[in-house]
Amino acid sequence: MSRVGKKPIIIAQGVKVEKKGLCIKVSGPLGSLQMDCHPEIKVKVDESAGKILVENERPQNRQGKQLHGTMRALIANMVMGVSKGFKKKMEIYGTGFNVKERGGKLVFQVGFSHPVERAIPKGIKVNIDVDATRGNDVPAKFTLLGTDKCLLGQFAADIRRIRPPEPYKGKGIRYADEHVRRKVGKAFASGAA
Repeated sequence: MSRVGKKPIIIAQGVKVEKKGLCIKVSGPLGSLQMDCHPEIKVKVDESAGKILVENERPQNRQGKQLHGTMRALIANMVMGVSKGFKKKMEIYGTGFNVKERGGKLVFQVGFSHPVERAIPKGIKVNIDVDATRGNDVPAKFTLLGTDKCLLGQFAADIRRIRPPEPYKGKGIRYADEHVRRKVGKAFASGAA
């Protein structure tokens, strides 16, 4: 039995949960999300108690065990997303690197001979706090906001993949809370022959 799967999901105030067959629709102040549940997992919505219960009908089945906690976490993320939302802060390090928002796309200048563009998915907002780096100490900063945690995380990972941080000077795109392990460069011999 999954420990995560057994925990009930508390429905936040202002959030409405509808279940039709295998489809669960969650709507709240920030928007609405929907997802199809796996047939082996049973979801019960208790409006009066303000809880959602996720049950595994066949606990001896291996796939049922695996999906129990996963489905509960996905539904909890939907409830959290439509009530509070999710955000991912990102930073760009490197002299002359910058980011701009143009026509529904993010345009990055990160040391290549050409700008790199990424289309902003529907349901994600971008706030650019600092658009260009200032030396190697002050990074360009931007924040991704959205209700769908999976979509937000995937978009952030796609952006980071454009230019991952390198270990010598730390140049590149990274998450704000990410620690980059640094390597020491080559040491040159001084005057010894």
